Amino acid sequence: MIEIVVYVEGGGDIVAQRRTLRQGFDRLFSKWRDRAPRNGYSLRFVCCGSRTEAYEDFRAAVHSYSERVNALLVDSESPITGATAQHRAAHLAQRDGWNFTGIAPERIHLMVQCMEAWIVADPDALVQFYGKRFARRSLPVRQNLEEEPKADIYEKLARATRNTQKGEYGKIRHASQILQRIDTRKVAQRCPHFATFTGWLTESIEGA
Repeated sequence: MIEIVVYVEGGGDIVAQRRTLRQGFDRLFSKWRDRAPRNGYSLRFVCCGSRTEAYEDFRAAVHSYSERVNALLVDSESPITGATAQHRAAHLAQRDGWNFTGIAPERIHLMVQCMEAWIVADPDALVQFYGKRFARRSLPVRQNLEEEPKADIYEKLARATRNTQKGEYGKIRHASQILQRIDTRKVAQRCPHFATFTGWLTESIEGA
């Protein structure tokens, strides 16, 4: 069985927190995780903490575990021009000084501009999670959420959740539980790089 291992930014510095976020990713991408073994693959997400740790773990895996299909999934942090794999690699190389020499650009993926774009893409899931006093109208309204500045996504999500019983959105406290509820079809409609990533997962699992 061939392993597909995705090294993900996020989860904080504590092992338990990273494990909790990984559970959110496992559920969000359960369709692909369930399909993979039927095609001779397994799919695993590794939450690494900081974006630098994700990059370093990915680089190490590329060199030490070449038999795997290793991939990187991080925030772009800022707007990205272009939608190709080469654009993704160039953006991170320029912004973070990362070296992708000898690595296929198709293995590099972005949550543009932050993972919270996925979360606000499904307001119904947020209503279900936060319940009464969730201010749905405070969420970003533009169709392409990847064009929404990172600071604006955080500010609008905070405003929408501030008066709820669960309190203001916190990545460590809430992200994993919300990821387990959101609809991947809704996210793909409003986050093009998410659609690109899931398309790559499908192609990888099917051995294309």
